[in-house]
Amino acid sequence: MRRAIELSANGPAWGVNPQVGCVILAPDGRVLAEGWHRGAGTPHAEVDALSRLSSPTDARGATAVVTLEPCNHIGRTGPCSAALIDAGVAAVYFGVSDPGPSSAGGAATLEAAGVRVQGGVLAHEVEQSIRPWLTALRTRRPHVTVKWAASLDGRAAAADGSSQWITGPAARADVHARRARVDAIVVGTGTVLADDPTLTARRETPLLDAPGSAAPSTSAGTSTSTSTSTSTSTSTSTSDSATPAATLHAHQPQPVVIGRRTIDAGARLHAHPEPLLEYRTHDLTAVLGDLFERGVRSVFVEGGPTLASAFVAAGLVDEFVVYLAPVLLGGPMLALGDLGIASITDARQLTLVSAELLGPDLRLVARPAPAPGTTPAPFTSPIA
Repeated sequence: MRRAIELSANGPAWGVNPQVGCVILAPDGRVLAEGWHRGAGTPHAEVDALSRLSSPTDARGATAVVTLEPCNHIGRTGPCSAALIDAGVAAVYFGVSDPGPSSAGGAATLEAAGVRVQGGVLAHEVEQSIRPWLTALRTRRPHVTVKWAASLDGRAAAADGSSQWITGPAARADVHARRARVDAIVVGTGTVLADDPTLTARRETPLLDAPGSAAPSTSAGTSTSTSTSTSTSTSTSTSDSATPAATLHAHQPQPVVIGRRTIDAGARLHAHPEPLLEYRTHDLTAVLGDLFERGVRSVFVEGGPTLASAFVAAGLVDEFVVYLAPVLLGGPMLALGDLGIASITDARQLTLVSAELLGPDLRLVARPAPAPGTTPAPFTSPIA
């Protein structure tokens, strides 16, 4: 199963489908074939692995080990449960049950066909490997990561509003790598008006992206949320004047702006490779619901203290990524504003997941503290 988890990481982290890996074993335990899912519209991991067998007859009596329960529906591709049955696979082991309302049920179909099935294999490790996608399917909204960079005393900018750059190149490169793994990047109108950001995922040195990470379609539909006024602007440009196309990651997060103020027609966001979505509302739940219906499964919130605080206060944050620079700024420009917490007993409890030095800066990753009785993600720290 750990090998299947490794294989799954070869697929794209963004998109409507999860990262899934599969290993097919002979009755004597030899590895016959391996596969993984390369994104929506491509063969699922089980079918990919079956296609890599030396001979289709090798599947008869074999065991399939797959990170996610084989799907049980016809979408862009056929059901994996049927493919495994037709191939003659004798046993299937999987890590986590499929939470999709239409795709779940593969285990039951396999068992009904006489295939031995066991779920829950290394379930916690599999959960962590596709946590954003599972969160989105279970909550029916995108997985939300809130990011900010701050001085050691918690300031996001100096008293005069200047903030470029609090952190160094290594921390900024890490931000761009994380942008390139999500479906959308979210800011407020205040950030757009003050900073005129590009919100692209960039790198210092042009590199080829890994196999299986083709960018998704840039098309965008109309809003289906009655409580959210949305406008969509499109651009055929592959870059803006400040960002040559050669420095962009192959996958770009869709830019999303929340707020009632109007964005200037000359804002650099209009030149983003992906269509700009504007939500003229402060209803974050409605915004996330509409994004989920559009196929967005993960968002990266970089919208400044006001928007970040609103997401935190609403209880909509699944992960915090905080970059701390070894500088002191003082003054009123805090990284977070009022969260509606009146007493220390009401503090939002978090679990620290990792701490890592990036050049001179410290990156902390934290998540809301798990409910009693659940297993938190293991803490990792390469800091000596």
